[in-house]
Amino acid sequence: MDLGLKDKVVLVTAGSQGIGLATAQGYHGEGARVAICARGADKLAAAAATMPGCLALQADVTDAAQIEAMTREVAAQLGPVDVLVVNAGGPPPGLFEDLDDAAWLNATNLTLMSAVRMTRAVLPAMRARRWGRIVIISSVGVKQPVPNLTLSNSIRMAVLGWAKTLAQQVAGDNVLINTVCPGFTRTARIEQILGPAGDGPNPAEAAMAAQIPLGRIAEAKEIAGLAVFLGSEVASYMTGTAIAVDGGSARGYA
Repeated sequence: MDLGLKDKVVLVTAGSQGIGLATAQGYHGEGARVAICARGADKLAAAAATMPGCLALQADVTDAAQIEAMTREVAAQLGPVDVLVVNAGGPPPGLFEDLDDAAWLNATNLTLMSAVRMTRAVLPAMRARRWGRIVIISSVGVKQPVPNLTLSNSIRMAVLGWAKTLAQQVAGDNVLINTVCPGFTRTARIEQILGPAGDGPNPAEAAMAAQIPLGRIAEAKEIAGLAVFLGSEVASYMTGTAIAVDGGSARGYA
């Protein structure tokens, strides 16, 4: 199937590892002109080396000025962004009583405001061209709260409400906004949540996998497949959705 992504300009934030990297590689494989950003120069360079022609820019998505500079550079070198993949590392785990105001504000800046600022930077050009895709990498926590992820469960719901509202406002300009909701996925984030595996199998991962109907956690490329589809021409009648990719772990109907 031709996804209609050849020569589209795609920007993937936090694209040097995990789901972000797998998503960038997926778009690159479809012939898109891919840009990625991340904070760490070494991982960014290594990621870009897997995608000939990829534009790699060092930027922190919690910094508004860096977002503006980075998106200007993408437009200058590749052209206006057609597909924005909003991705960032999740807030740290923690119980409510362990979280002070600084933790809440930092998490809001990382998870909500990065999405708002990135979208603000690329949306006017998308609307002017009457074509655009914004794909938000979120969490299955917006479908069913994940234990101990107080910040993530809370603030990702705010992102979901914002995305749904904005999707209705810009649909008439053929700008489509959809959310990918991964379950537990084999990335650096899983070690942050479960703790290091050590030399042998991680018993916490095994216990988690036992609660998932498919019996395992996801690989990053399995999340990326949906993220690429939602950014494509084929997904032309989908907007305002939030789709779980979780091996069946969420028990709700929606």
